[in-house]
Amino acid sequence: MQLRPDPRFRTLPREVGAVLARRDHRQRSSFPRPGRRAAIAALALLGLLVAGAFAFAADDGGAVRRFAGEEVRVVPFASGLEHPWSMAFLPDGRLLVTERDGRLRVVDASGKLSAPIVGVPQVAERGQGGLLDVALDPAFATNRLVYLSYAEPRPDGAGTSVARGRLSDDLSRLSDVQVIFRQVPGHSGGNHFGSRLVFAPDGMLFVTLGDRFDLMMKAQDLSTTLGKVVRIAPDGSIPADNPFPGRPDARSEIFSYGHRNVQGGVIEPSTGRLWTVEHGPRGGDEVNRPEAGKNYGWPVIGYGRHYSGAKIGVGTRKEGMEQPLFYWDPSIAPSGAAFYSADLLPAFKGQLFVGALAGQALVEVKVRNGAIAGEERLPLGKRIRDVRQGPDGALWLATDDTGEILRVVPAAAK
Repeated sequence: MQLRPDPRFRTLPREVGAVLARRDHRQRSSFPRPGRRAAIAALALLGLLVAGAFAFAADDGGAVRRFAGEEVRVVPFASGLEHPWSMAFLPDGRLLVTERDGRLRVVDASGKLSAPIVGVPQVAERGQGGLLDVALDPAFATNRLVYLSYAEPRPDGAGTSVARGRLSDDLSRLSDVQVIFRQVPGHSGGNHFGSRLVFAPDGMLFVTLGDRFDLMMKAQDLSTTLGKVVRIAPDGSIPADNPFPGRPDARSEIFSYGHRNVQGGVIEPSTGRLWTVEHGPRGGDEVNRPEAGKNYGWPVIGYGRHYSGAKIGVGTRKEGMEQPLFYWDPSIAPSGAAFYSADLLPAFKGQLFVGALAGQALVEVKVRNGAIAGEERLPLGKRIRDVRQGPDGALWLATDDTGEILRVVPAAAK
């Protein structure tokens, strides 16, 4: 039986705002009737009041709040970023941050932003595309390798690619940059690029990939890497133990398939297994634990509805397709995920924390013996794009809309 949280945060993801606006314009008169004008004005006022309430909750000067079994404060660390997408901690505690428009920066211990790092690949900044995830090689201390996922400009539009380069000792430049993976095919649309980079305990690299929205049926097509999780070696070569070796109808880098738009990926410390969090359409955001060769259903099955209101495929179940561990309906638009394993916030230990874009919250997914027992939300009034556990034991958050880095710390912390 699948758990469904209380229905809240019904805001649709931004990815479909323009599409729905155009559709609405075609279907209705350009000027609403007087009664409709009044209703729209009332809804707009209500939206402003709700947004103001959430903003007050987030900008409350670090007031103490109860969340996930702890008394916590949410405190600012850095600001002035443009749509930060991902964070990675350097060995000395400084922070690498990607900005979607193509900049990679260092944030120092005081929250000061560096100049953009030179040598980052050119990105296709369109819709949800741009510079996405950043990850350090497991042997970064000796090889200085940094991995980036991004929307790469191509003759057929753009596609998610992964490049790696060597970060200079002064943190100013990437050199020896090479593309180690390209999603195929490319596409002219601007949605559903994914993408998270997750190193597994065996040193292999998982890359989570979107279905590119307009090409959703390709998530079931093993001859493409749309709507897939792929598994590659750090140099881009294909591990021999991947699930589809030598099949002429399947790409050998595929690990699992039938995904929509996975924007959260993390290894569970206690098991070494990959967990993912992916966007559903109008409801149906999912938490999954992908297994080799398995089909996670999109767009044949899913929870929620298409943005048009139409039913998804054949419904919520089909033989041979996996069920999510947990889903949200309505959607929270999840992005970024972290398992907590530090000692600073003891009640957080072993739990999965997910950022919510439309939901404008940090969400605790309650993990109990490998299953999910529910969730709890910390409303923040800001679109949370990434979540990381820091070396200080705090949870670090990147906000897509306000361009901030926030820290979730114990109430007594300074």
